[in-house]
Amino acid sequence: MRTALVIGTGLIGTSVALALAGRGVRVHLEDHDADQARTAASLGAGTDRPPEGPVDLAVVAVPPAHIPAVLAAAQRRKAARGYLDVGSVKGGPRREAEALGCDPATYLGTHPMSGREISGPLAATADLFEGRPWVLTPTPETDTEVLNLALELISLCRAVPVVMDADAHDRAVALVSHTPQLLSSLVAARLEGADETAVRLCGQGIRDVTRIAASDPGMWIDILSANPGPVADVLAAVAGDLEETVRALRALESADETERTGGAAGIEEVLRRGNSGRARIPGKHGQAPAAYETVAVLISDRPGELARIFADAGRAGVNIEDVRIEHATGQQAGHVQLMVEPSAAPVLTAALRERGWAIRQQ
Repeated sequence: MRTALVIGTGLIGTSVALALAGRGVRVHLEDHDADQARTAASLGAGTDRPPEGPVDLAVVAVPPAHIPAVLAAAQRRKAARGYLDVGSVKGGPRREAEALGCDPATYLGTHPMSGREISGPLAATADLFEGRPWVLTPTPETDTEVLNLALELISLCRAVPVVMDADAHDRAVALVSHTPQLLSSLVAARLEGADETAVRLCGQGIRDVTRIAASDPGMWIDILSANPGPVADVLAAVAGDLEETVRALRALESADETERTGGAAGIEEVLRRGNSGRARIPGKHGQAPAAYETVAVLISDRPGELARIFADAGRAGVNIEDVRIEHATGQQAGHVQLMVEPSAAPVLTAALRERGWAIRQQ
């Protein structure tokens, strides 16, 4: 791949362009908003001047509802040898593209499973896709050259290719992406009218659950409008679980001991199922999830503190598998939660204490 055309210079399109440009591909940028294309070009994502002839690959990076029309227009003007889109929904746009007469041989639907809570070219990074799954949904009509171009693009973006059926993909993202976004927003919405005293008690748990609730509503309306059925199916199942959970909680209020016992069993069941589901989420490098020990360290909000604690862990010969920061309310301090192999936890704890760090007992 020597040349590419990226149509749509939002977060995903500009990130693709940055990755390709950084690896020697000449990238042309196109957007209905010329200012946005110029912004992406100024970041080093390519040029906003049109190519002189067909490029090797055109990447359609527009909202799902616009993919068919944009793809059809690009194919009509013979903009590229091959075409792919990077939309988050695959089945519906592909069927609409076929209805518009798009050539299925030169087009491949794809979806990089990566993003951020903020959108636009200024949020883009060349490493957005590194190590992340990138779904391809080829059909029997897909030309081998186009599939190879897509695989080369994924390699240049340092992502991991995953082949799926388009409709199976849409059901999967409804479960692991689209429904979590709505549930995060629903929980965060409870805070909108909450008492200020309650809001000040927010800890790491509520921050984790509501992190993606900061996402752009307009972007998510586009996504959900393209995949409403599968998302509604998952939400309906969640709603059934919620009704059962509400009944179990009401039973815990009862004066009848039998009802309270049944209520406790119902709550335990949903928590157990949650444990089981959480355990299925892939762990580090896509491997089976590992059980790590947490070492919580009190840290002040000063420059260089995180670097110092990581350096001390390195001197102790301990690899930090994961890290989280829990900020203290009303103080310039917090706790860094260092996740390590269970056998390394006592070693790290002793080493950090020796170097003057305060360890919080878990």
